[in-house]
Amino acid sequence: MGLTTWKFTVKDYHKMAELGILNPDERLELIDGDIYKMSPIGRRHAAYVTRIANQLMKLLGSDMSMINVQNPIVLNDLSEPAPDVSLLKPREDQYFSGLPQAADVYLLIEVAESSLESDCSEKLPRYGAASIPEVWLINALTHQLECYRHPENGRYRDYQTLERGDSLRLVAFPDLLIHLDSLLFEG
Repeated sequence: MGLTTWKFTVKDYHKMAELGILNPDERLELIDGDIYKMSPIGRRHAAYVTRIANQLMKLLGSDMSMINVQNPIVLNDLSEPAPDVSLLKPREDQYFSGLPQAADVYLLIEVAESSLESDCSEKLPRYGAASIPEVWLINALTHQLECYRHPENGRYRDYQTLERGDSLRLVAFPDLLIHLDSLLFEG
């Protein structure tokens, strides 16, 4: 007989945190019912998250969207990742009454120093399955941005790799041109 594993729901995950089973200081994510310990945040990672969040706030302001930094997004009953930066639909209560859901997301951004492979293989498919309209993976080592857009049947139809000197428009805000020199550090 094979081994039986237990899949935790988002509700289970929150209850374990309330009861102190999960350490509140640990960086954890729930992905498909499994709890993962996240890598420590390195200097490049931290600098990118700060730079991107500040630039998006400057470009978009608070009326058009909300910037969420390293906070959870509920994708479904079994997944609650904590992307590095989330661009969310504004809500009057600023999500006090409940965590953002997939339908609340304009853009998710993951910054990777050592986690690029797992971000691509583990998180990206879940974001696509949850119909997140746009995801950026920032490679903090090569200073490139991988842009994934237009999910269809759990996969992103459009993909491109961009770098300094390039620019792009957000799916949610097509009138806004973002110059990547303002987001990406020089190599």
